[in-house]
Amino acid sequence: MSGRPEILFPLFGALTQLDGVGPKIAQNMSAITIEKPRDLLFSLPFSVVDRRRRDTIKGADLPGIVTVEVEIGTHRPSRNRNGAYRITVQDAEMSFQLVFFHARGDYLKKQLPEGSLRLVSGKVELFDGVAQMVHPDHMVSLDEAAQIPEFEPVYPLTAGVTQKVMTKAARTAQKMAPALAEWIDPAQKSKAGWSDWQAAIQTAHAPEGLVDLSSSSKARERLAYDEFLAHQLTLALARQQTRRTRGMVSQATGKLQSKVLSALPYRPTGAQQRAIGEIAEDMASPLRMNRLLQGDVGAGKTLVAFMALLVAIEAGGQGVMMAPTEILARQHMEGLQPLAQQAGVVLELLTGRDKGKERAAKLAALARGDIHILVGTHAVFQPDVQFQDLRLAIVDEQHRFGVRQRLELGKKGAAADVLVMTATPIPRSLALAQYGDMDVSVLDEKPPGRQPIQTVMVSDERIDEVVARLQRAVAEGKQAYWVCPLVDESEMLDLTAAEERFKRLRAALGEGVVGLVHGQMPPADKDAAMKAFQTGETQVLVATTVIEVGVDVPKATIMVIERAEIFGLAQLHQLRGRVGRGSEASTCLLLYHPPLSETGNKRLSIMRETNDGFRIAETDLEMRGAGDLIGTAQSGVPRFRIADMESQAALMQIAQTDARKLLLEDPSLTSERGQAARVLLWLMEQDQAIRLISVG
Repeated sequence: MSGRPEILFPLFGALTQLDGVGPKIAQNMSAITIEKPRDLLFSLPFSVVDRRRRDTIKGADLPGIVTVEVEIGTHRPSRNRNGAYRITVQDAEMSFQLVFFHARGDYLKKQLPEGSLRLVSGKVELFDGVAQMVHPDHMVSLDEAAQIPEFEPVYPLTAGVTQKVMTKAARTAQKMAPALAEWIDPAQKSKAGWSDWQAAIQTAHAPEGLVDLSSSSKARERLAYDEFLAHQLTLALARQQTRRTRGMVSQATGKLQSKVLSALPYRPTGAQQRAIGEIAEDMASPLRMNRLLQGDVGAGKTLVAFMALLVAIEAGGQGVMMAPTEILARQHMEGLQPLAQQAGVVLELLTGRDKGKERAAKLAALARGDIHILVGTHAVFQPDVQFQDLRLAIVDEQHRFGVRQRLELGKKGAAADVLVMTATPIPRSLALAQYGDMDVSVLDEKPPGRQPIQTVMVSDERIDEVVARLQRAVAEGKQAYWVCPLVDESEMLDLTAAEERFKRLRAALGEGVVGLVHGQMPPADKDAAMKAFQTGETQVLVATTVIEVGVDVPKATIMVIERAEIFGLAQLHQLRGRVGRGSEASTCLLLYHPPLSETGNKRLSIMRETNDGFRIAETDLEMRGAGDLIGTAQSGVPRFRIADMESQAALMQIAQTDARKLLLEDPSLTSERGQAARVLLWLMEQDQAIRLISVG
């Protein structure tokens, strides 16, 4: 794929080719990321002004914009320099005033000579019963009336760029928009009733009322779909790249799996069985697996992951499970150990702490194939770690991994299947945007025997009652977390907040009962504090949010979150998921500082209403928008100019299906529609995709 297609050259030229745009204005426009004519085409009006002609202002909804033909009457200049210059005018039925401040009389006399007819348009308001149009937006002679559009688009502006300049520039840019060959599937296009790209651009820039501004208007919907399709094509190309690398065929025998299943005290949920089936099928196919296992806190991902690892071992190979931190790697190890014993497979841990002889012995056993499953931190990616036959890599909590890192990861076990696990429920639309190159399995049922967590909101004025309740719980042998807020950017302040709370709880509950863990501690101390809590040596753990990800203490049944209103929803849900892991009923206390803001109240109320992570994630997306939800900068989630991931999730779904189908039929995009799709990728600046095609 050589460079950008010639038909798009004008759209990628300088802004200064547009009417009324000089170097200064071009520089100002770049503040709202308009750097070339193409960007202006995708910056649609957000409002529209109705400037249809009326005979008279009589009966108009005031205050409001009115466009009317008038006869110019007497001019009344102001008596002092800063006063108002008034001109009386007469329409078909009544007279009113045009008002100007800081006016130049000679200019107005020339523009609006007494007795002449003019078309004026602007906001009319009543002042003391007198109708006035202050500083009309338009004043033109009748033969220039065509200059005032019936519907005037209103564009987003930035300092130094007026509405007039913007409208004029947008008009020139539209004239440059070429007719492009169609990249949308013809059946989809006719079913949706969409026009061609060029026509959709023209229509979207010429709204004739509020209906045309909504994302469901045909023109805007089509342009949103184009953005989704370009993005999904990029993901589908990345997926094709992964799949083009031959995978290994790992055929399960069920021998080891059946041992584990028969020893379980319960039956796996339907969702778990479905996910295990999907993974086994992927592993048995010669294509390389690239699957996301998405499950809410406590949905039983560990069992599914272990079954997947057993498929690799039944087929004569090895598996690796990678966690982001040492604490989590150890926890995976502890979670998998009893299952591994039932299956009779060898499990080993490798972290940065393994040094010298011990490490060498582990690596040798791994290379011989004596270790079946390796659990570890990113240390498992070091060059001297060699497997005898690696067939499956499982990565935990990988939303810190973009598409690019996924392609990197694959290089280690040249053809190993990849399974990514995340405990962050992601709304459907975001999952498509972020993980569209992967196949997704969702665990949306809770295993039997899990107790629901009761969630209560408590004002921090009642903190003494909470401490008293904690005393009773500790006396009964229960364990609790107490999470302190990250008060401020400065970690020192957080530290004092956590240390202060620690001292006060220790005074109330007794020495040796309370532990402390925070971000500033050396890792060894952090591990020791966690360990003491896990073994039940301490009963209350005061922590900043470092405990968020994955720590498992089944005996902990109480979670207190201080200043809960300043936490994000996803974070609150993750924290709450640290309790309710055993067979006992658990409680989560959301301590807030009154008065609550409206958003604070909405956040805490949804937490109180539901334990369903997917519902919480949907609410979070509505409240915060997609960019915030995953920290757009590092997440690889695209910024769309027209499309809206929240309200148009269904369109994203169609785009994904369509992009995959197109690549299935035309993997190198050489057909007519394939060529059109290449133009779309250039138009949408999907450079990564373009590189993938040129490699392909």
